[in-house]
Amino acid sequence: MATATTQTTQNTQNTVLVAMFAALIAALGLVPPITVGIIPVPITLQTLGVMLAGALLGPVRGMLSVVVLHVLVLAGLPLLAGGRGGLGVVLGPTGGYFVGWIPAALVIGALVQYWAIRRTGQVARIAAVLISLIVGGIVVIYAVGVPWTAVVTGLPLSTSVLGALAFIPGDLIKAVVATTAAIGVHRSYRRLLGGTQVLTR
Repeated sequence: MATATTQTTQNTQNTVLVAMFAALIAALGLVPPITVGIIPVPITLQTLGVMLAGALLGPVRGMLSVVVLHVLVLAGLPLLAGGRGGLGVVLGPTGGYFVGWIPAALVIGALVQYWAIRRTGQVARIAAVLISLIVGGIVVIYAVGVPWTAVVTGLPLSTSVLGALAFIPGDLIKAVVATTAAIGVHRSYRRLLGGTQVLTR
């Protein structure tokens, strides 16, 4: 009975966390987007939410929080920056970046949970978390988004790549912010990723 109760409690906590981070990503979409250059892809804060979801919840719950948001957006709710929603988001030039959020959260969560926060030494741990966020939150998203934009808009891939370079400084800042948050949260709440204890060192 105790085991069943514990499992139910854990499932409830997981559901709440997934819903909270889906709501967080949606809330960050309230900040008006900024379009730079000739590439029709806006700068938004929502990728910060994706980074935080993966880094704080781990691969499965982090990814699920992004999937929940995707389902709501595809159902037509205007939860993306600029009040966008619906199937047209995926079919448009920003669709690849949007789709890329799902594998990004998965990769970030896996790297942080199983590699980064297990590093010994504060500097090594911070660097590992930052690398995890850069790999998942920038490399993975761009790997999906850049060619997607080129195909949808008819722009040369090289032009799409050059246009994406304008987003890197901002995304690096988001990665630093998410790293700081992840290190602080996991130090205070060691069981968030399954009881890892290394952050006490």
